[in-house]
Amino acid sequence: MATTSRLSGLRNLTIADRRAAVTDALDAHPDLLDALDPQSTASLTMEQADRMVENVIGQIGIPVGVATNVIVNGREVLVPMATEEPSVVAAASNIARMSRGLGGIRTTSSDPIMQAQIQLLDVADPHGARARILERKAEVLALADAQDPKLVQIGGGARDLLVRTVHGLLDDHLVVHLVVDVGDAMGANAVNTMAEAVAPLLAEIAGGRSLLRILTNLADMRLTRARLVISPDELGGPEIVSNMIAGAALAYDDPYRAATHNKGIMNGISAVVLATGNDTRAVESGAHAYAARDGQYRALSRFEQDGDGNLVATLELPMAVGLVGGATKSHPAARAAVAMTEVTTARELGEIVCAVGLAQNVAAVRALAAEGIQRGHMGLHARNVAVAAGANADEIDAVAAALVQRGAVRADVAETVLAELRGAR
Repeated sequence: MATTSRLSGLRNLTIADRRAAVTDALDAHPDLLDALDPQSTASLTMEQADRMVENVIGQIGIPVGVATNVIVNGREVLVPMATEEPSVVAAASNIARMSRGLGGIRTTSSDPIMQAQIQLLDVADPHGARARILERKAEVLALADAQDPKLVQIGGGARDLLVRTVHGLLDDHLVVHLVVDVGDAMGANAVNTMAEAVAPLLAEIAGGRSLLRILTNLADMRLTRARLVISPDELGGPEIVSNMIAGAALAYDDPYRAATHNKGIMNGISAVVLATGNDTRAVESGAHAYAARDGQYRALSRFEQDGDGNLVATLELPMAVGLVGGATKSHPAARAAVAMTEVTTARELGEIVCAVGLAQNVAAVRALAAEGIQRGHMGLHARNVAVAAGANADEIDAVAAALVQRGAVRADVAETVLAELRGAR
């Protein structure tokens, strides 16, 4: 277990020294993070890439940073984040630091339940068909379990059948949901295989034919929740807390604001999901569908004030991530990232993902309620602009500082600053 995630001054170290600091904090072998170095022999090879996807012509790299200061359910956690966007890692780490004084981030989650949908067509009596299907539920579940005895052996497997009539503009649909405990997997392969197997039996029972047989990414039976509490003094005072709550309320009520509010949450979530080799598209689609579950797209998080005046922020969303199968096991960098988190179950990983998403969200709302989003974000973005303008390692910080001082973080200004800097030498 990590001795601490409070690695103050990490940003000022060299990459090699940062890696050493992280492995020291984890009390891990020095080569734990070698797979995250694209020049290392432990990183993903072209041969491995060629086995992962079709028509491979190369690889694309995304920076992997580490979120520090994170405490989840009392445990110190160092969290890998794969992202190209400046300020994301720093912002999440900063809010995690602020939350430490009142216990860090608390999380809970439901069982790893995924659902597959089987669409049934040409059914003469949908309500009668529903009754017949439920009468033979045990038979259908047994057939589903027979497709994955290993999953059943470790405690997972088919749990229930739900039969829905969906009223549509053109037609009504009879849809059967196969409910499955997928254990430590994301679960797509398991539930899809089961759905394919039970579809003919369901069609026979219903007196119709099956069409679509696939999981739903609206994993609303597999929810993860996170909560953090921060004192007003940490955030900048009671007025900042009040403004944050007002801003978050707009995000709940207005879909235009909610879209950007939730994007901030996903800045944190997608970065950890990607770093650990999980399916970013599955998690993102589930989150956004869940945000619109009452018919209007809303903020996924809620902001309140407790009786002591502290900010209380909470987040709940579907979290379909796994530790077995897919890139989580086949990609060396993903294995290294998962090892860094020191998790042993998919539930633990999902809770860390949710915790980082909440921290990132609070950071964005605080910036909006205080100095504005551009001040911190553009200060970090200035480094990217400096690099794009051609600044070398010794010039980047000076050019970035000049851009921020001039209040113009633009490529043309960076080129001018760089020319002035070189001309003065």
